Amino acid sequence: MNRDLQARAPIMDALNEFLTMRVVPFDVPGHKRGKGNRELTDFLGARCLSLDVNSMKPLDNLGHPVSVIRDAEELAADAFGAGHAFFIVNGTTAAVQTMILFAVRRGDKIILPRNVHKSVINALILCGGVPVYVDTHVHDKLHIALGMRTEELKRVIAKNPDARAVLVNNPTYYGICSDLREIVRLAHENGMLALVDEAHGTHLYFGEDLPVCAMAAGADLAAVSMHKSGGSLTQSSFLLCGTGIDPEAVRQTINLTQTTSASYLLLSSLDISRKKLALEGVEIFRHVSEMASYARAEINRIGTYYAYSRELVDGVDICDFDATKLAVATAGTGLSGIEIYDLLRDEYDIQTEFGDTSNVLAYISVGDRRQEIERLVGALSEISRRFRRPAEELPAYPMPRAVVRASPQEAYYAGKVSLPVGDALGRICGEIVMSYPPGIPILAPGEEVTQETIDYIRFAKERGCSLGGTHDPTVANIQVLA
Repeated sequence: MNRDLQARAPIMDALNEFLTMRVVPFDVPGHKRGKGNRELTDFLGARCLSLDVNSMKPLDNLGHPVSVIRDAEELAADAFGAGHAFFIVNGTTAAVQTMILFAVRRGDKIILPRNVHKSVINALILCGGVPVYVDTHVHDKLHIALGMRTEELKRVIAKNPDARAVLVNNPTYYGICSDLREIVRLAHENGMLALVDEAHGTHLYFGEDLPVCAMAAGADLAAVSMHKSGGSLTQSSFLLCGTGIDPEAVRQTINLTQTTSASYLLLSSLDISRKKLALEGVEIFRHVSEMASYARAEINRIGTYYAYSRELVDGVDICDFDATKLAVATAGTGLSGIEIYDLLRDEYDIQTEFGDTSNVLAYISVGDRRQEIERLVGALSEISRRFRRPAEELPAYPMPRAVVRASPQEAYYAGKVSLPVGDALGRICGEIVMSYPPGIPILAPGEEVTQETIDYIRFAKERGCSLGGTHDPTVANIQVLA
């Protein structure tokens, strides 16, 4: 990485230059630099509205960049150690879907873990690809999905040598990492592309003593959620390409779904945040890791929680752990993770990332300070004292094993009927059923409704998890193929 070059922010510089030009706008957006909507301008700020502009020659065009955006892409690629980097303004969902649309065509197989994000399934609906799942084990105490076992991946590859790609999460929401280098090696050895969902791994490119990132592991494509741990505006991300991928072919795939009205607020936030991480990322994420380590120690001192870290690494299901993640098991309090999540928000004005049946996740990143960590620890201690129930051993409800009976595309577009969940046993699901966050499907279109899935849906609802994705907002009924 060239640190001298990384001190530049071409999109920000072009916008600053544009503001001095006093251009009279006879283009979109219609608020005309905020003059057309005073309430909006007062709410968001005059500078924000003055920078909400359309593509034009001085500012380049995201769909076909030739100047400042192209320069910014090259700087991002240098910062991330990639062959090329694309600015994504449709969220990391668009980056994930581009990877799959680029690699997989109708009828093609893609190998992936069951705990993928819904964006993966939606991409398969669009392209007609067929998922082949590598079943992931679940931790018997923490009730979280673990990594992709390489021996299991070898078995799946041997049974599906015609698969076009392998996709892996790095890391998971909870910080779990698979053996990424070996997964990439196995994919390439068998003529498959290696795709990496790094929605929660931006910091891996800049921190020290963290798990390996996708580009360093030799992956072909990686979707990186810059707005999560990288500090850019919500909905802004990067799609990274390895050196063996044709970037212009990837750009054509991006342009199938990415907006032609790219927000320069999002673009500039990516540019500025890349600059900050390139120049200060080592120090930033050293501080983040120290705060997470301190928080874990203090939370574990309470005695009823378990904030876990690298002690989980076993070289099989967990090959590394992202120690910036503050995931906390709550079983010792007798409360579910979603109950802790709600109490933190409603009683203590603390918004954590999410809670599930057994864990709560607090996201620590570039913007956090020690005093907020102290407030979180204090609130967790009070919750344990005020609301604790006798600890109970939760029944083991692992993520149901997927039984694929049709491609997601076939099932999504097929005729469907709505049935009560309990009456859908043995039918083929026609929609996504998921808990959000983190957005991992319990059922995807084309999968058989098994007793496991019915039990899991009921269990998740009983524990207060937020289920969605279904035509019926209450998730009392699900749509199955007629």
